[in-house]
Amino acid sequence: MVKWALVALSYLLIAALPAHSQTVPQETPDAALARLLDDARSVLKTECTEPGTGRLARVLCTGRIRIGVRDYYPLFGELEDGVRFGYEPDIGLALAERLGVEVEFVRVNAASRIPLLASDRIDLVIATMGHNTQRDGQVRFIRPHYYQSETIVVGPRDMKIGGWQDMAGRTVCGTVGNGSNAEIVSHDTRLMLFDEAGILPDRLRDETCFLAAQDDSFFDFYFIDETFAQRFERKFGFAQVPWGMAVALEGRGQLAVALDLLSQIFHRDGVFLEIARKHRIGTTFLEKQRDLWSSPRCNIATGGADPDCVLPALDNVMAPTSFSDAVNRIEGWFDDSLGLEISLPMFKTESAWSLLKSGVFYTVVLVVGALAATLAFALLLGAAMGSRLLPLRWAAHGAIISLQCSPVVLTLVIAATVAHAFFPFSAMVAVGAAIVALGLMNGANAGQAIGEAMSSLREEQREEGATLFLHAVGRSASQLVAFLVNAAKGTPIASFIGAPELLSALTDITSFSSGRGTTYFLLLVFYTLVVMVVVWLGARFRRYLERHRATA
Repeated sequence: MVKWALVALSYLLIAALPAHSQTVPQETPDAALARLLDDARSVLKTECTEPGTGRLARVLCTGRIRIGVRDYYPLFGELEDGVRFGYEPDIGLALAERLGVEVEFVRVNAASRIPLLASDRIDLVIATMGHNTQRDGQVRFIRPHYYQSETIVVGPRDMKIGGWQDMAGRTVCGTVGNGSNAEIVSHDTRLMLFDEAGILPDRLRDETCFLAAQDDSFFDFYFIDETFAQRFERKFGFAQVPWGMAVALEGRGQLAVALDLLSQIFHRDGVFLEIARKHRIGTTFLEKQRDLWSSPRCNIATGGADPDCVLPALDNVMAPTSFSDAVNRIEGWFDDSLGLEISLPMFKTESAWSLLKSGVFYTVVLVVGALAATLAFALLLGAAMGSRLLPLRWAAHGAIISLQCSPVVLTLVIAATVAHAFFPFSAMVAVGAAIVALGLMNGANAGQAIGEAMSSLREEQREEGATLFLHAVGRSASQLVAFLVNAAKGTPIASFIGAPELLSALTDITSFSSGRGTTYFLLLVFYTLVVMVVVWLGARFRRYLERHRATA
């Protein structure tokens, strides 16, 4: 009796103990990985070539994993003489070694890395990709993350930039697909986009760019260069974001879980840390992660599901427009009814919608201004070309020849440089410079036609003064209208000098959203309609000039 009483008392004591003291030992990430790989290998003989085979099984079957990496991102991913090196390629090699497969590296950049995953041309991306909430709907990120950074704005030391309050109206150079682009444009800041981050320092040096935004990890390499550091400095930072390896959403299953476990192990064992030290990149984040993933709470197979162990994605979801649901329904109708997959990001978020509206406004101002400037310069240069004063005629002739021989882009750059020398940079200053440049380029050609018509009429009719000039304008009406139309067609090139017209606005929108094809199709439709209106108005203007000439 006493014996059973003691047994009962023992059970009561056990039941009274804290729950954590009764916990069955958790499976280690190493054991979970080994079990997962064994399960994947068990299907190789029967299902390796079957449709729908999981990506992990396919990787193990082919003995090859295709990893997207950067070609030119100092310290993180570089290619020289056919050899890849850097923090991320070495991570790829370490992962492949643990999986027992070979690596096939594929070049990616910020714009191509997600599409290449989605089209099954690569299995894994390790390419300086920040993990944000917007991208969670496009790829499956591996956690824990393998690095962390923030975006910084870099510019000349003598440029006074202390934060976003000093950025309105300025142009910042960046890369297509950079997750921080959305925040940049939300502060009324323009973007000049490039495919590769590696050319940004050169664009700063040659003053194509006055400001550049990129990860601090990227610019750390360049600030080692004393010459670069003497000219440029970090202005401010924003958008601290963890970097994640990523796999495709479809067929991710076992491959994603295996990589999650490997990432845990690499943090715990200091593999990430050792590779980072080898390539001389910052290790503060990795040292903290090593300590975290060595702790009993995180060093278990389910550690990746513990919010105290993994970092959250950067929340960059933008406020939707009041009509975003209707836009989604329109997209769905096109897909369901016509089989057309369209995307209309410019109507879905307040940031994109604001950019679109400002782009349309500035485009209208630019077109009207370019038409007025073309007409004004045409009349001015035409009158000078037809003058009896030889110095004035030769001066006008020289100006026209110079403008005709100068590339449009060069004329734009010169006009912008002169404007910025007298006025602080702003959107309207850029638009004004573009109006002057387009007016000069097209007005010079139309002015030459008017001048030649004056000379011809003088020989034919011996007319002088205002009557001769008006007849000359009427005779050259067709050429004048043609160059007015040309001025309207040329307005999109103003985006090159930072004018926030529609092409520039839509480029900014597509820098942080999808739907590039649809976006630029709508751009084509818009400019086609604008030019059609100008052609119609031009035809009426030509008829007016010809009638006036006939009755004069």
